[in-house]
Amino acid sequence: MQLTRLRLARFRGFESVEFCPQPGINLITGDNGAGKTTLLEAAHLLANGRSFRGRVRDGLVRAGSAGLEVFGEWTQDNGRQRRAGLRHSGRDWQGRLDGEQVSSLVELCAALAVLSFEPGSHSLIAGGAEHRRRFVDWALFHVEPEFLQLWRRYARALKQRNTLLKARPQRAQLTPWTIELSDAGEPVSRLRGLYLQRLQPLLASTTSLLLPEVGAVELGYQPGWQRESQSLMEAIERATERDLQSGHTTLGPHRADWTVKFERLPGREALSRGQEKLLAIACTLAQALAYTADLGEWPILALDDLASELDRSHFSHVMQFLSGIDAQILITGTELSAMAKDPAVARFHVEQGTVSALL
Repeated sequence: MQLTRLRLARFRGFESVEFCPQPGINLITGDNGAGKTTLLEAAHLLANGRSFRGRVRDGLVRAGSAGLEVFGEWTQDNGRQRRAGLRHSGRDWQGRLDGEQVSSLVELCAALAVLSFEPGSHSLIAGGAEHRRRFVDWALFHVEPEFLQLWRRYARALKQRNTLLKARPQRAQLTPWTIELSDAGEPVSRLRGLYLQRLQPLLASTTSLLLPEVGAVELGYQPGWQRESQSLMEAIERATERDLQSGHTTLGPHRADWTVKFERLPGREALSRGQEKLLAIACTLAQALAYTADLGEWPILALDDLASELDRSHFSHVMQFLSGIDAQILITGTELSAMAKDPAVARFHVEQGTVSALL
């Protein structure tokens, strides 16, 4: 998957700008605040329906403008040329895919795969479980056709059951929603577990290159209830009294999490800040490998401020991996680094609202 053209209008600091990345590694430099991250953010927004820096209405629309626009063109590995556009006012959106209006952002998200790593990606390791659930669910959305419908069913039943719990209902009133939670939640949990099993050897490979000092790694999965001893239906029914007291559903896939265990470290709390970043990068690259194995093409990798908090040796290991894969990669930095000497790296500079290709 190769992004060939990205056009932004009224997006953060850009009134209008066009970016035409090349195949392989693209290095985007510029001063802090010049708009390097905004280019990656726009690609992420077009592919994921949201920014990795907050809500659309929180500063994405250029000051004084009614709305932003993002337009992208890309080529799939089978040679198919595709294009998409998104207009967002901060409240409402309009989207087009291959010249046709779309009724749901899901259509855009399914067509274009941009896998992003940015400074906030530390949360994948150090943050709450919702970040790790979102990581797994991004992959399942793209590779498992039934996942989205199952998750929507589960989320709808969870919302209805929680609303009912706040009204202190009779237990029998909860039964239909408990059944729906179980019917949708069991396969959601199964798909997540199977994905993490597939990811395990790939993560072992990426961490062995980027973090050899931690030794072998193992993924652990907590589905949100004691699945080994009881079904989801049984678990929720047994927790009903607790749910009635708390006013929300306390067990289920919405409480799921996964962890990484290390052969030579007691836990993730023992990681340094730089090691947390490297592990998050290793997880992101393992996910890219899994996507490629499942779908036969690479997602676009958008890596913001990649070099920060990494020493020269570890950064070299990351670049060694990236140089050896066939993905299109967008990397930002504040200055030209050693990779700029590589003639295979396409270089761009952002300054005063423009993007210039460097020869």
